[in-house]
Amino acid sequence: MSETHQRKTLIYLTGFMGSGKSTIGPILANTLGYDFADVDKVIEQRVGKSVKEIFAEDGEKFFRAIEHQVLAEMRAREHQVVSLGGGSIVDPGNFALVRSSGILVYLYSSQEQLFKRLQHKTDRPALTDKEGDRLPQEQLRDRVAHLFEARTPIYSQADLTIHTDGQTVGRSVDEIVKKISRYLRS
Repeated sequence: MSETHQRKTLIYLTGFMGSGKSTIGPILANTLGYDFADVDKVIEQRVGKSVKEIFAEDGEKFFRAIEHQVLAEMRAREHQVVSLGGGSIVDPGNFALVRSSGILVYLYSSQEQLFKRLQHKTDRPALTDKEGDRLPQEQLRDRVAHLFEARTPIYSQADLTIHTDGQTVGRSVDEIVKKISRYLRS
């Protein structure tokens, strides 16, 4: 089908790690009768390692190359919700792939909410030190703030922004469905 048709049937969820992409994505897909894919999980299955292991053993450059391949393959799909990694669209090539093939939905959470959600996570390479250990609280807060400030201008170019702070998952899904309905006309 044409790119216009595909744009109406692929929904990409972007946002900072901890914003709810992997939680909201499957529920949104189920609500719409779509399939669901989590890019990080696809990469883990393809490589046979966790994202954390890929970053530690193969490096971010390797991870980003696989991520780009996965996104290029997903462009051909239809009726699918895709949860992107927090840094996926920072790469201009990935951003172009996503924007040309689907609706980009930014799940916004405040820095303070993100910090609360992420402070005990150990599986996020961007939030660990060079040895893969969790950062101390103040360094973690600084890292979240730095990444948040760097990525927000990119995230804010999404087709839609959904504020998830203080909302249940169900309300966030309902809001997305309502706002994307104009893109999903058959």
